[in-house]
Amino acid sequence: MLLNGSEILLECLLEQGADTVFGYPGGAVLNIYDALYMYSDKIHHVITAHEQAACHAADGFARTTGKTGVVIATSGPGATNLVTGIATANMDSIPLVAITGNVGTSALGLDSFQEVDICGITMPVTKHNFIVKDVHDLADTVRKAFYIANEGRKGPVLIDIPKDITAAKCEFTPKQPQKPVNHNPEDIGERIAQAAELIKSSERPFIYAGGGVVSCSAEAELTEFVKKLDAPISLSLMGQAAFNNKDPHFVGMLGMHGTKTAALSLKECDLMIVLGSRFSDRVALNTKTFAKHTKVLHVEIDPAEIGKNVAPDCYVNGDLKYVLAELNKALAQESRPEWMAQVEEWKKTYALNMKPIHEADEVLPCDVIRTLNALAGNNAIITTEVGQHQMWTAQFYDFTQPRSFASSGGLGTMGYGLGAAIGAKVGNPDKYVINIAGDGSFFMNCNELSTLAKHGIPVIELVFTNNVLGMVRQWQRIFYGKRFSQTDIDRGTDMMKLAEAFGIEGVRITKKDEIEAGLKKALDCGRPCLVECVIDKDVNVLPMVAPGGDVLDPIMEISLD
Repeated sequence: MLLNGSEILLECLLEQGADTVFGYPGGAVLNIYDALYMYSDKIHHVITAHEQAACHAADGFARTTGKTGVVIATSGPGATNLVTGIATANMDSIPLVAITGNVGTSALGLDSFQEVDICGITMPVTKHNFIVKDVHDLADTVRKAFYIANEGRKGPVLIDIPKDITAAKCEFTPKQPQKPVNHNPEDIGERIAQAAELIKSSERPFIYAGGGVVSCSAEAELTEFVKKLDAPISLSLMGQAAFNNKDPHFVGMLGMHGTKTAALSLKECDLMIVLGSRFSDRVALNTKTFAKHTKVLHVEIDPAEIGKNVAPDCYVNGDLKYVLAELNKALAQESRPEWMAQVEEWKKTYALNMKPIHEADEVLPCDVIRTLNALAGNNAIITTEVGQHQMWTAQFYDFTQPRSFASSGGLGTMGYGLGAAIGAKVGNPDKYVINIAGDGSFFMNCNELSTLAKHGIPVIELVFTNNVLGMVRQWQRIFYGKRFSQTDIDRGTDMMKLAEAFGIEGVRITKKDEIEAGLKKALDCGRPCLVECVIDKDVNVLPMVAPGGDVLDPIMEISLD
């Protein structure tokens, strides 16, 4: 059938199973948006207040549904506004297809109005990118983009389409989408056998799992593996929700703001089994000392990550879901009562908690998050911004369901969470979606409250207000002699009036006894809601390991004198 480029693009999206897109129109994508008008019964489009939020929304949609996120933006500033969102998805290995318009092919390279070389700009932060200069190449390019985004280690792919290509016509022939294949190396069987023997020889194994488990939907295989080994498991920030946090084998996060129990489990283990994680600097901290006392087994799909930060004694390069399934077949059921009893003792001795700073009835983040957990429970998806609140969420919320958490781990993007929450709610309409923010991050994206109001998306925006950049201030207190340079951000904004101005519900919590009623009101209202939780500026994230320090030696207290 004869179609124009815009129609071909949309037919290919449908072909790939993409019936939801996020974006913002502009001159270079007018033809695409005209086609979207005609396809509105097939493709749901969500317009945000800013292109960056649209990209984060596509990212949040992908993380919480397991599908590929799609975002559309115009040329020039529209395209460059996607860059932070694309880089965020790239660092966290999220399957995303970004579609940008550009000036016509005859105007390329002439510094035309709203022209940028978006392929050149995004080359370092995409898995691959394309510019389509012939309409006959468009369909296969879109198909390749979806395949690349989901093959192997997942990631974002950008397609730049000049405006004349979106109007040009050619014959379109539908095709079945090409499913990503399992690219396991030929020697994977031998590697798995070696790994199984190493595990069998271990008496005190310690499992550390990351975002790779979520990426390949291997949560069930991981659970079977943990139970079969009867061993403690720690999760990275990206791995949250990969394993039931209420299970007795779970010991919390490992790393800069990990639990003392996780650190001690690493210290006393005789084998560290790392699954789908890359030993980031926020976990390993000092790679010269990290896990040097124990053997390390690393299972990872990306060969470039093996040995990059920490050299393993044994590794398996391959699809984690497949590897775990094979290991589960090869391993017998183990029982380690003494090892697990020791872990349980550490959990009781070093349980995470917070103490009031000044007033007994003041709002503590741990109480807010635990109460939210109790009220929303298994039917919630939590997104976060970046900062103290992000770490408190990982520490105190018990994630029990797969794909129930979305946060910017690698890039640490302040302003990520509200856009991600929009995408999560659009993709999961039957679940509560709550974005947990600090007031620093909130002011980076509060314009997206208008998106919630416009579309009637019942996301809860929960903001911890302390009028400071909490995490930066915490570092200034410890490492910079309490010189709190530019971290006081008290803007004098009345959050409840702001909520009213945007046309959404507002709830303010200032005392401990207001937490439950305030959160219940937000969850029950069925509308977009802004919840402000006023906390003390001196509440810190603990434990904390100093940059470059030993993960086995966390700071447990910070003097406020």
